[in-house]
Amino acid sequence: MVLRADRQGAAEHGHRITSAIACHVARAGGTVDQLTQLLLHPDHEGGRHTRHIALRSGQSRTLDYIRRVWASASDAISSTIALGSRHEAYEVLAALRDRIETTPWHGERGRTALRVLRAHLNFAEIAGGPLHHASERQTAEEAGVSRTTLRVVYETVLKPGGWLRRPRVGHGREGSTWYLGDGNIPGRGGPALVSRFRSTQFPPDPALEEWTTPETATTADIDSTVLSHLMGHDAFAHHGLGSSALMIIGALHARPAQTIGELVGSASVSRATAYRTLRRMADHGLVHHSGETWSLAPRALEGFGAGLPDTVPGPTAYPAQGWDEVAQQYGTAGIAARRKALHAAERAAYREALERLSEHRSKAVVIVRDGHQILVPAPRPEEIPSAWHAPSGRVLDPVTGRAAPDWRIATDGRLILITPADQRSYDELAAAHAEALSEWESAA
Repeated sequence: MVLRADRQGAAEHGHRITSAIACHVARAGGTVDQLTQLLLHPDHEGGRHTRHIALRSGQSRTLDYIRRVWASASDAISSTIALGSRHEAYEVLAALRDRIETTPWHGERGRTALRVLRAHLNFAEIAGGPLHHASERQTAEEAGVSRTTLRVVYETVLKPGGWLRRPRVGHGREGSTWYLGDGNIPGRGGPALVSRFRSTQFPPDPALEEWTTPETATTADIDSTVLSHLMGHDAFAHHGLGSSALMIIGALHARPAQTIGELVGSASVSRATAYRTLRRMADHGLVHHSGETWSLAPRALEGFGAGLPDTVPGPTAYPAQGWDEVAQQYGTAGIAARRKALHAAERAAYREALERLSEHRSKAVVIVRDGHQILVPAPRPEEIPSAWHAPSGRVLDPVTGRAAPDWRIATDGRLILITPADQRSYDELAAAHAEALSEWESAA
């Protein structure tokens, strides 16, 4: 008898091997008929999982399974790049980082999507290629956003825009498998970036000549590495400096001394957002301006403001002494720690539920005694009352009252059948236990 978890693990392992073989055949220019012949060949070790399906479910279902695997492999090959070495993988990631940094991310949702995408790029650089593993909680902590916001930008920006693809959804203790794209979708001219209201603040008719730099620029210029280092801090939470400050810091770090009009294009922010964000950053001493240009303070990346000697602070200016102090002033201090604590509690509850499901347990009963809640786990069929326990780990027969020679009691209080001639399944043991319990109750 094979445990259910072991059977499921063997099936998943066999499916992964089959998918890998299908991807290899598809990349080599093969056909589905050649894949079928390869998998069903009796001497091919990689086709064991497929042949097992054929023995269990028949030839028709096996061919349907092979066609599904082939369709998935063909789609994966058409949307991925073959990498021959780790050096090629890092070249692909470097090119992707350059594309991310020159793509305009308009609107609050677009800037949040950039934070999530940069978190996935961090994971991909650690994994050594575009294919990587990450859970939702892990990504939310890295990007400094909530899971709700994370799911929104997944479905509205990153997946439709061709930036991320999830070949496999996470299950159990394994995170989801993700693949980084380049933001190009066949049939579209560019990435589908949307803000909360489907647009940002656009300029009026150019003939009015009110704004010299259009806010619909097609290129941006930021340093996303700086953004990835700062985005998880409480100071850049939604009610703190926010994502717009991250974009401006990244733009000014990539190219110092920019005017408002230049920041509108390089940081992908509207003119109003640029003025408002720069004013808040100047209050903390993170930026200073000379004439019409703005630059980062000398120690701004460490979160310590340093104004110019001739700068006269405003009535509400409080130079920052670190990012923690900025978070304190905005009331966002501790958000990241609370988020991590919540995720840790959710992980613990999820693992407990997985363990209960693996044991086929039902939900525990909660009773209240002396004002305290007490969990009483539901009994399993092979668990027996303590009155049936006999010395030396033996089991008392409920009918005769004597020790049953074919049974033992494990340390967890469950029955173990030790007779070699009668190896019954779990269901048969449960039925035998129910029958014995009925006889015991009738005799009593």
